[in-house]
Amino acid sequence: MSQFSYKARKRSGELVEGVLEVPDRAAALAQIQRSGLFPLAVTDAKAGAAPAAKGAAKGVDFSALLPQSLRAQLNQKRKPKLQELATFTTQLANLLQSGMPLTVALNSMTHLETKGIPADVSRELKQEVTEGRGLSDAMARQPRIFSELYINMVKAGEQSGSLVPVLRRMAQHFQQFAEVQAKFKSAMIYPIMVICVGLAIVAFFMFFMMPRFTEIFMGFNIALPLPTRALMGASHWFLDYWWLLGLILLALVIMFKRFQTSAAGARKLDEWRMKIPVFGKIVKLNLFGQFARTLGTLLQNGVPVLTALKITEQVMSNVLIREAIAKTREAVTDGKTLAQPLAASKLFPQLMVDLVRIGEETGDVPGSLNNLADTYEGELQLALRVMMNLIEPVLIILMAVIVGFLLLSILLPMFNLISHISTGGGGH
Repeated sequence: MSQFSYKARKRSGELVEGVLEVPDRAAALAQIQRSGLFPLAVTDAKAGAAPAAKGAAKGVDFSALLPQSLRAQLNQKRKPKLQELATFTTQLANLLQSGMPLTVALNSMTHLETKGIPADVSRELKQEVTEGRGLSDAMARQPRIFSELYINMVKAGEQSGSLVPVLRRMAQHFQQFAEVQAKFKSAMIYPIMVICVGLAIVAFFMFFMMPRFTEIFMGFNIALPLPTRALMGASHWFLDYWWLLGLILLALVIMFKRFQTSAAGARKLDEWRMKIPVFGKIVKLNLFGQFARTLGTLLQNGVPVLTALKITEQVMSNVLIREAIAKTREAVTDGKTLAQPLAASKLFPQLMVDLVRIGEETGDVPGSLNNLADTYEGELQLALRVMMNLIEPVLIILMAVIVGFLLLSILLPMFNLISHISTGGGGH
C-alpha cells in the first residue's frame, strides 16, 4: 500500500486536502470520486521512486532516440477549428452534467466522434487525470489542441468547483466566434469568385482566343482598331514573356512575405488594414468584438485580470491591439484602472472606454465587456451587409467593362472585315 496526498473540492467549492493509503493513484482517484469530491491533484507521498518504476515498467522508449524535430513532427496534431472545439467542449460538459466522474466522461469522449479532435486526445487526458493530474494540467501538455485561454478557463473552473458552467460558457464563446468567422468568410466568397472568373476570362482570351483571331485578321489587309491592337500586343507579350511575369509575381510574393514577417512590416500592414475604407471598419469591429468577448469571458470565469489580459493579448492577431493590451497590463500592474490605459492608447473607441469605466464602478466589468462584444458583433454583421451591397455593383460594373472591352476588341475588326469583303476588298 502507498500513501497519496490529494487536493479536491466539494460541489460547494470548498477545498479539501488529505492523505489516502491505497495501492496506486487510480485507486486513490476512485476513492476521492466515490466520496463526492472533484479531484484537483493527487501526488505520491514518496515521490521519487514511482516515476522511475513507471518508466522501467514501460521499457525503453525508442522514440527518444529520434531527433527532436522529427519527434515533434510525429507527435504534432492539427490545430482544431473553433466549431470543433465548441463541439468537444459541449460534449464534455454534457457528460459531466449527467453526473459522470471526470475519468469516465473522458473515457466516453474517446467513443464520441468529434471532427478535428482525435480520440487519442481524450485518451491521453484520461490517462493524465487517472494518474492524479488536474484536467487543466493535462490539457497544458497538449498546447496544439488547447490554447492558453482554454487551459486557464478550465483551471478557473476547477479551482471554483464550477467546471461544467465554465465549459458551457467556453463552448458558447467558441460558437460565437465560429459564427462571426463563418459570416465573414461567406461575405468574401462572392467577390473572390467574381474576381477569379474575371481573371479566367482574361487569361482565356489572351492565351487561346486572341492568337487565333490574330491569324485571321493578319490574313486581310484591313486596319485594326486601337482596342484590338492593344489586346493583340498584350496577348503577344503574355505568350512570349509569361515566364517573366511568373518571376515578377514570385519576386513580389517573396518581398511581401518578408515584409509581412518583419516586425515593422507586420505593424504597418495591420495599421493599413484598419484604415482601408469600408473594409477597415469591418476589421476594427471584428478586433474590438474579439477583445471584449475574450477578456469578458476570462474575467467572468474567475481568471485574474492580469492573466486574462496576457491571454487576450496572445489571442489577438493585430499588432497594434496587442501593443495596447501589453501597455494596459503594465498600467494595471502599477495600480491603474482598466479604463485609463484603454483610453490612453487612443486605439479603442470611446464607447468601450466608457462602458469599461462604468463596469469598474459597478463591479461588473465582465458584464460590460460581454455587452460590448454583443454590440460590436451586431455592428459587424450590419457592416458586412453594407460592404456586400457596395461590392456587388462595383464588381458587376468591372466585369461588364472587362468583358465589353474583350468583345469590342474582337467584334470591331470583324465588322471591318465583313465590310471589307462585301466591298470586294482583296485578301489572301
